[in-house]
Amino acid sequence: MISFCMLLLVLQVKHLVCDYFLQGNYMLGKFKLFPYYILPLLAHSAVHGVAMAGIALLWGYDHFVLMGLLDLVTHFVVDRVKASPALFGRWKPDNKYFWWALGVDQYCHHAIAIAMALWIVGFRL
Repeated sequence: MISFCMLLLVLQVKHLVCDYFLQGNYMLGKFKLFPYYILPLLAHSAVHGVAMAGIALLWGYDHFVLMGLLDLVTHFVVDRVKASPALFGRWKPDNKYFWWALGVDQYCHHAIAIAMALWIVGFRL
């Protein structure tokens, strides 16, 4: 249980650092239309994937590359739904739906982090 709680805390710090502090101007291109969002969003998601793989490796998880790829893919999908001008990205900060979309986006990222932490520590149903 202590290992799970510590891992979850580390993953929350990873999310904060990767989603906010390491997201540069180029990565904000994820709000653009197809196909222009793909490379900026891929770069942003890759930062998450590499960080996840490193954490899983440090935690002794054998399939750390798989975990990194899973984080990259899920982050890409969740962020695209939030950023797409045709979906949740159509709202601006002066609209309450923007904040609802951001909240759902962050909830999804955290729920995925919890699932990954459970997977890494070997939780079985």
